Amino acid sequence: MGRRLVPLTLDNLPDLPKRCRSCVFWELDPVSGEAAADVGRSEQEKESWISAVLLEWGSCGRVVYVDEVPVGYVLYAPPAYVPRSTAFPTSPVSPDAVQLMTAWIMPGYQGQGLGRVMVQTVAKDVMRRGFKAIEAFGDARWKEPACVLPADHLLAVGFKTVRPHHAFPRLRLELRTALSWKEDVEMAWDRLFGVVKKEPALRPL
Repeated sequence: MGRRLVPLTLDNLPDLPKRCRSCVFWELDPVSGEAAADVGRSEQEKESWISAVLLEWGSCGRVVYVDEVPVGYVLYAPPAYVPRSTAFPTSPVSPDAVQLMTAWIMPGYQGQGLGRVMVQTVAKDVMRRGFKAIEAFGDARWKEPACVLPADHLLAVGFKTVRPHHAFPRLRLELRTALSWKEDVEMAWDRLFGVVKKEPALRPL
C-alpha cells in the first residue's frame, strides 16, 4: 500500500470531500460565511482563501493519498488567517502557535496510522517556520461530526487545555511532543480525524 502526503493547493483541492470544499466555517467570519452561503459563493471563497494563504504564508494543509486515492486531509494556518477563531470565547490562539483548523480521514482508512503521520508532518512544517505549538478549539459538548474537533479526543492524543471553557476550551500541543509520539497514540489520532466529517465518496485521481 503506497501512501503519500501532498501539500494542499488549488490543483488538488477537488480531492477533498465535496462538503469540505464548500465549507468556509474557519476561513470567514460568521457574518461573511453566512452571506457567502446565501449567494452560493462558499466554494469560490474557499479557493480564494487557500490562494491568499499560499501566496502570503505558504502551505496550509496536506492531502493524504493511499494508492493514489485521496483518503484524508488536514488544514492549518496562523490565527491571523482564521477569522472564525476570534468568535470563540477562548480566543485568541497564542502567537507562537499555528491553529489546527480541521482534519478528516475516510472511513475504512482509519486505524492505519495516517492521523499520526498527518500531524507529525504538520508539526515538522510549522516548527521549520519557527512556531512552537499547535493549538485548536475543542468542542466539549461534541455529539456529531462538525468543523470543530471534540475536546475529549484532542486531550486523548496529547493536547493540554490552556484556556478552559464549558463549551469551547482552547487546547495546545507542544511541537516537540508531537514529533516524539509513540506508536500507541496513532490509533487515537485516526479516531480523532475520523469523526470530523463523514463523507466517504471522494473523487478518484
